[in-house]
Amino acid sequence: MEEKQLKVEGMSCEHCKAAVESAVGKIDGVESVNATPDNDTVDVKFNDEDQVLSEVEKAIYDAGYDVVK
Repeated sequence: MEEKQLKVEGMSCEHCKAAVESAVGKIDGVESVNATPDNDTVDVKFNDEDQVLSEVEKAIYDAGYDVVK
């Protein structure tokens, strides 16, 4: 299992939190996700396959937010 904290721009409310958590939580291989709009972060625990992190980043983007790299 791997844990990663992503910096995400554009989250500002509980709706944003729910949208990101719902989108990321649907991905196979994601064990847990916690979005925190107050500090613009998303904490994700997932299996250590490379494609899972890419899918997480795409899901966040598709939900309308930007992952800062």
